[in-house]
Amino acid sequence: MKKALIFQGGWQGHEPEASADILARLLEEEAFDVKITDTLDTLRQEDLTVYDLIVPNWTQGTIEPEQLKPLMEAIEAGTGLAGLHGGMGDSFRMEVDYQFMVGGQWVAHPGNDGVEYQVHILDSDHPLTEGMPDFTVVSEQYYMHVDPAVHVHATTRFPVAEGPYQTNGEVDMPVVWTKRWGKGKVYYCSLGHVAEIVRMPEVLDLMKKGMVWASR
Repeated sequence: MKKALIFQGGWQGHEPEASADILARLLEEEAFDVKITDTLDTLRQEDLTVYDLIVPNWTQGTIEPEQLKPLMEAIEAGTGLAGLHGGMGDSFRMEVDYQFMVGGQWVAHPGNDGVEYQVHILDSDHPLTEGMPDFTVVSEQYYMHVDPAVHVHATTRFPVAEGPYQTNGEVDMPVVWTKRWGKGKVYYCSLGHVAEIVRMPEVLDLMKKGMVWASR
């Protein structure tokens, strides 16, 4: 049986506990043994290499070097990393090494919550998005700074909401991407502002496939 670790916490506006429970159920459906922790000390107290997958669900906050180092070393050694929204894409803003591993960092959501936008699937023949049509989301539309090394599987087009960034014209922003970190696989999905969005059938499908793909 594969083992997964979910660490949840940080800014409570993203409902980390509820979202972690949803992600844990998805993994349990795929026969994972899942541990959920609400302390970053787990990262330094346990041998993280025993896990096949680690799921960060910790928006903002701070992480100590002795917590971050074993996390990054475990991924480099082959443990998978997968997560969503700010729980993985806006964690530990001062930690550029973490952002380098993840492949991007949240910087804005023009219009804030409640923006209606489209998610465009780029490769419908890829196992992560196979047969999935484009779909509509009403939530935060994440504007990310993104590593050019990532493989982008889905995008959304800006601008939708008004703002000074509009003068730059239209851009297609990654929503779902994958990359490698050493021997480990990394999966990120920018959707999932609150538990209600995580429960969208499309997001559940993306996250289940993404977490399974990233696992060792």
